[in-house]
Amino acid sequence: MTTMTDTSNAARFREFKMPDVGEGLTEAEILKWYVQPGDTVTDGQVVCEVETAKAAVELPIPFDGVVHELRFPEGTTVDVGQVIIAVDVAPGSGDAAPAPAAEPAPVAQPEPEPEAPKGRQPVLVGYGVSESSTKRRARKGTAAAASAAASAAATAIQSEMNGHATVVPESRPLAKPPVRKLAKDLGIDLATVVPTGEGGIITREDVHAAATPVPAQAPAPVAAAPVAAEAALEAPAPAVVVSAGARETRIPVKGVRKAIAQAMVGSAFTAPHVTEFVTVDVTRTMKLVAELKEDKDMAGVRVNPLLIIAKALLVAIKRNPEVNAAWDEANQEIVQKHYVNLGIAAATPRGLIVPNIKDAHDKTLPQLAAALSELVSTARDGKTSPAAMAGGTVTITNVGVFGVDTGTPILNPGESAILAVGAIKLQPWVHKSKVKPRQVTTLALSFDHRLVDGELGSKVLADVAAILEQPKRLITWA
Repeated sequence: MTTMTDTSNAARFREFKMPDVGEGLTEAEILKWYVQPGDTVTDGQVVCEVETAKAAVELPIPFDGVVHELRFPEGTTVDVGQVIIAVDVAPGSGDAAPAPAAEPAPVAQPEPEPEAPKGRQPVLVGYGVSESSTKRRARKGTAAAASAAASAAATAIQSEMNGHATVVPESRPLAKPPVRKLAKDLGIDLATVVPTGEGGIITREDVHAAATPVPAQAPAPVAAAPVAAEAALEAPAPAVVVSAGARETRIPVKGVRKAIAQAMVGSAFTAPHVTEFVTVDVTRTMKLVAELKEDKDMAGVRVNPLLIIAKALLVAIKRNPEVNAAWDEANQEIVQKHYVNLGIAAATPRGLIVPNIKDAHDKTLPQLAAALSELVSTARDGKTSPAAMAGGTVTITNVGVFGVDTGTPILNPGESAILAVGAIKLQPWVHKSKVKPRQVTTLALSFDHRLVDGELGSKVLADVAAILEQPKRLITWA
């Protein structure tokens, strides 16, 4: 009978694991839960939003049922493959979900290790486990060791507040491999980290807390002894703690910001960058933008100078196709692309991202305008998918929106060129042998000198400038 019950429970509850929502990503941070225990979910319903190293992504559940347990709270970084939610796919059968109970107290006496459970009964986050539920196998060392670890942890915190680091006398700190890697990346010695996980295990939050200095004038309360893992999930340690009067704030580098840093360092020190500049009169382009806004064929889409600049770059690439290429280091080959996935650098609250318009070279001006509008709105909402940022060939970054004249942009990894567009300003300009106020901007083109020679780069930049100066070339050159 016992075997039948365990098998029934195992079949009743289904677990949804963190998927690889990108290209070989290993972890993601849970930004927001859209469901809570007790909610009914259906196949395909979005249950949470997670942030990877590339973007924020909504995760749909692949089956029907009632949410039984959320394994991790918001703000937790979870490895790919870990279970994040348990769902009761046969609600109403068997025992009901455990009712709310008081906060579980630490185990006072050691218990014999039970046999390996055939089916674990999940519990709601923050709720205790009933007496009949299967207990988690106790770690060697019993509750007395846990109490001693808690005492040592309290001593370490108090000593650190007094300006002295205390090393817990243990031969090897307890931590999972991903946590050890995180500590290594942040330069944190695990022996100096105060554990708060069950059984004295060091968690990611513990490592982040150790990376944030605690000012002496703002002492924090001494941590209590570790209790059940469910209670720890209810109140995770904040990733960033800012105290009044603090002269520094340390922010853990993760998610999109971490990916940006790695990509920019890799690009800057792998591809030999060359940047060329040109200042151009774009008065006629600005007049064209004003006319297009009144054109009925452009109704419903956003028309701005970036649209014409994007089209000018596409025409320049068509006239100089060798610039649209990539360097294959492994095979020592130059890969020329016969399509243009046009990247648009977008500043978002989560950092800089570069989604791209697929097959932009085939789009008409209205189609390109619609694609640009959708790309920008999706990026601002934080809904850009990893697929939308993959496979770019050439990028535009519009630094002019910040009032900047121009810059020397770093190539998006795997691409051959990036065009920076500066602010468009009214300036004195020689026009038809007379000095007149004209709309002027500065363009900067950075390119990979391994596959783009100075002549080729100069031709592309000159073509873009010529089109912006005389937009009718969009017709004659396209």
